[in-house]
Amino acid sequence: MKLEEEIKQKKFASEHHKVIVNLMYTGNWVYSINKSFLKQYNLSPEQYNVLRILRGQYPNPSSVMLLNERMLDKMSNVSRIVEKLRLKHLLTRKECPADRRQVDITITEEGLKLLEKIDVSEFNEHAAKNLSEEEAAQLNHLLDKARG
Repeated sequence: MKLEEEIKQKKFASEHHKVIVNLMYTGNWVYSINKSFLKQYNLSPEQYNVLRILRGQYPNPSSVMLLNERMLDKMSNVSRIVEKLRLKHLLTRKECPADRRQVDITITEEGLKLLEKIDVSEFNEHAAKNLSEEEAAQLNHLLDKARG
């Protein structure tokens, strides 16, 4: 459905203004779809993001600072997310031997298996199912270009 129909607005100041509104609207739409999808795995989108970052670092540990830098949502409370995932046994949190003020965070085998289970589901294509592979590549290029 067209943006104008979705938000009941007929005019925009410019195409550039419309694209910003469209990006915000679509970002919230994708977030909502992903949040609903991840609920079946007892994860929030932010928890899923942390697990993916940890998997990318695996087997090396990560710090809270590294997670914070790489989070999609920079406003996330990483310490709280890490603790929730630790209680679910999806990661471990240990004092860093080199710096006692730092904490080493590592994804567990259980966390890796959960991500593998999510990876083989339709999750990665769920919100973009109406785009062809070529259209998805073009959109990725345009989004990268917009960020400069």
